[in-house]
Amino acid sequence: QVQLVESGGGLVQAGGSLRLSCAASGRTFGVYVMGWFRQAPGKEREFVAGITWSGASTFYGDFVKGRFTISNAKNTVSLQMNSLKPEDTAVYYCAADLSRSVEFRISSMDYWGTGTLVSVSS
Repeated sequence: QVQLVESGGGLVQAGGSLRLSCAASGRTFGVYVMGWFRQAPGKEREFVAGITWSGASTFYGDFVKGRFTISNAKNTVSLQMNSLKPEDTAVYYCAADLSRSVEFRISSMDYWGTGTLVSVSS
């Protein structure tokens, strides 16, 4: 089992920044990739950013466009979010995948955190 606990969400004005963290514990030696996903009200969950457990490779959703940076250090995966927009408002989830895949399909992620709310005001 892998336990994931997110933190760092909150309310921020448009153009501001937030840093989300995901603390991973348990059998983390089996984790291949970690990902951040988000779900806005009334919308489907979507991929935001991902990273291999080693930190060697990173992946981003098309909408990120250089605004977000994912990193992994000491079993904590962070998502630095800059230039936030109101449309970034969502619950952000951390997830872990044990398979050797970098597709970051929602259905293939093995473990999920409970999420942290990010609200961006205009």
